[in-house]
Amino acid sequence: MSTPDLNLPIDVKGIMAILPHRYPFLLVDRIVEMEQGKTITGIKNVTINEPFFQGHFPGEPVMPGVLILEAMAQVGSILTCLSDPAMIGRLAYFAGVDSARFRRIVRPGDQLVLKLTMIKKKGKVIKMAGQAFVDDQMVAEAELMASFA
Repeated sequence: MSTPDLNLPIDVKGIMAILPHRYPFLLVDRIVEMEQGKTITGIKNVTINEPFFQGHFPGEPVMPGVLILEAMAQVGSILTCLSDPAMIGRLAYFAGVDSARFRRIVRPGDQLVLKLTMIKKKGKVIKMAGQAFVDDQMVAEAELMASFA
């Protein structure tokens, strides 16, 4: 797989050149900031057209917290791949989630701003601190661990 263009912002085509995820599980729309090996900021536009809103919950649509964590993990995977191009094309598997907290409901029309900071990288295992914001209010935070295949 070729190394994607590092010019910011990175649009969804660039993201799909890095991540293996596709509809309906690609949960990142744009990368707007990055410091290689250190931090990254991504955007997820939440729309009523997302399939999970059909059942979560009818008449009261709420983005599942686990999908907010997944969006964080996808942004973190992009940071890892852009910091070490040898990781591009490898699958990243969740290895752990610590200190997850959900502070506010995320609804259709919200724009999630996902900020990840690399804590540690050892071989194919990474640990990052993640935070998700809507309108500058923190909606979720967690420490995420992943292992690259």
